[in-house]
Amino acid sequence: MKEKIEKLKQFDTPSITNVVATYPNNKESCLGLYNPWDINWYADQTLKCMYPELGRVAGYVVTCVYGLPDPNYNRLGLSDVIKAIAASPKPVILAVKQNFPDNIKGKIGLMGGNMMTAFKAAGCVGVLSDGPSRDIDEIRPMGIQYMLTGATAGHGAFSVHAINVPVNICGMDVTPGEIVHMDENGACKFPSEYIDEVIDRASALQKVEAARMEKMAKESDPEEILKIMRGLYD
Repeated sequence: MKEKIEKLKQFDTPSITNVVATYPNNKESCLGLYNPWDINWYADQTLKCMYPELGRVAGYVVTCVYGLPDPNYNRLGLSDVIKAIAASPKPVILAVKQNFPDNIKGKIGLMGGNMMTAFKAAGCVGVLSDGPSRDIDEIRPMGIQYMLTGATAGHGAFSVHAINVPVNICGMDVTPGEIVHMDENGACKFPSEYIDEVIDRASALQKVEAARMEKMAKESDPEEILKIMRGLYD
């Protein structure tokens, strides 16, 4: 499966969304897995790519939920998150839900260099979270993608509330075991059983779009350009 994940990285995230659900009426190129507007299968603009230069990343989802310490629940910790990453198919995208009160959620530098080093060692290639984190400069050389709402320098006490439960990250619902594809455009998800079809359709669509853009680049007549856009020419 690692070879298939590598093939997914040949395409940008908008191309993956195109074949997953963006144009459901185009049955040749689009799987139509979701209603594109009504189902939360891709992230909104609040999710930002910290390292665009690292390019595209894809992997199997492991999830965890962090929040304030709860004296009535302290059974989970960082070691359990690391074990969940290690037990998952590889590579792993860790989806971190930050379940903190609104008055502090924007100022929690939850993850940093130590945590990310541990996650990478366990098999994680990327992290996405619906809150900020820190150590942007320290993590950059690790080559692990960081998709966050922003960065902030500090934090107080926090704890792990859940591992491998469904979560919503910046408008995208993700479930453990799904595949997430992400780059500087954002992130999207799809069930892992569709990986072969996503790769095949993305490859075919890439060829079609490359040929179309090549033809348009040679045209100056607006009517001819529109015909090409509508797919009237082979």
